[in-house]
Amino acid sequence: MQLFNLVKKNQRFGYHLVDPSPWPFVGATSVFLMAVSAAMYFHGHQNGNYFLLFGFFMLCNVFFMWWKDIVRESTYEGHHTSVVQQGLRYGVILFIISELFFFVAFFWAFFHNSVSPNIELGSIWPPKGITPFNPWKVPFLNTIILLLSACSITWAHHAVVYGMRRQSIYSFFITIFLAILFTVFQGLEYTEAAFCFSDGTYGCTFYMTTGFHGFHVIVGTIFLTICAIRLINYHLTKQHHFGMEAAIWYWRY
Repeated sequence: MQLFNLVKKNQRFGYHLVDPSPWPFVGATSVFLMAVSAAMYFHGHQNGNYFLLFGFFMLCNVFFMWWKDIVRESTYEGHHTSVVQQGLRYGVILFIISELFFFVAFFWAFFHNSVSPNIELGSIWPPKGITPFNPWKVPFLNTIILLLSACSITWAHHAVVYGMRRQSIYSFFITIFLAILFTVFQGLEYTEAAFCFSDGTYGCTFYMTTGFHGFHVIVGTIFLTICAIRLINYHLTKQHHFGMEAAIWYWRY
């Protein structure tokens, strides 16, 4: 430990030597507890739901504390140099690419079945008994909402770059409002659906794709909300706002 501190004190490079942290171990333990307790809950074991909630609470606590440490390191301790930010950018880009391939798999399954429905589906698409949504109603409205949110978050980014802090805050809250509106409309759409997850290939691919996209929007909303709070607290400047850039990339793509 003394050698570690000596190296940090005398380092002549832009890389960040991270302090020893308990959060990787605690986070892995939380995920393991959630996996085991979820299996207990699904098989009807007593108190499995309580263990699942406890694991989820532990994981949320890890998220909060770990990101708090990262904010401290970047904002107050100045460890996020240009070299570190470049590495973080690569990491976020690779994460977004992994999400892209994740969604490609579900779209592939959906279009494969729609272009060539097999005999088990009745050789028709949508399958018999499935009443799909009208794409020109709520789906079209939600598409417009997402496009508007992309415009407002781009406005926020440019406002930060040019030092227009008030405009950036306004555009952030407009984006967050549009994100919440999208989530509400998707929830209402689910309540009015004429089919469910167990209704064959159409139901499971539809809910897996739109459900994970809705989860993506919820995570992005939390990400943008935290960035807005940091902007209000003067954590982000026009020279140092990578956290905001990562949130914008995540939201757009």
